[in-house]
Amino acid sequence: MSDLDTIDLAILKALQQNGRITNAELAQKVGLSPSACSRRHDLLERSGVISGYHARLSQKALDYRMIAIVHISLSGQFAKTLSEFETAVKKCPNVLVCYLMSGEYDYILRVAAKDLADYERIHRDWLSALPHVVKINSSFALREVIERANVGL
Repeated sequence: MSDLDTIDLAILKALQQNGRITNAELAQKVGLSPSACSRRHDLLERSGVISGYHARLSQKALDYRMIAIVHISLSGQFAKTLSEFETAVKKCPNVLVCYLMSGEYDYILRVAAKDLADYERIHRDWLSALPHVVKINSSFALREVIERANVGL
């Protein structure tokens, strides 16, 4: 982050607001020529500061109306145990986010489900079948208050 100058930060802010902005519009917004802006943009991608682009889909519009926060405890935190769990959890299409944690639980997941019956299916067919799981604790989000797609720059 320390290698980024004010123009780099302006490019990143603009791209966070609109990832589909044209290079000409981006250049104008940050005060560069289109060729200079394109070079900076490419460098930000190659260096890994920009890790990708995606369309943000509405879970509600796709009929995923339930979010579960799932705390997982494993039988141990050996490298092989963690690796096997992580390989398996990546295959579950309803797991939106998975974090390895410090503290009481080994992992926290955010899981999308259509309804309670769908979550029961996900729990039975996917979560309970994950290797080395000894405890699953699920909580259900009542309402989303905020979800930021952007990092504060």
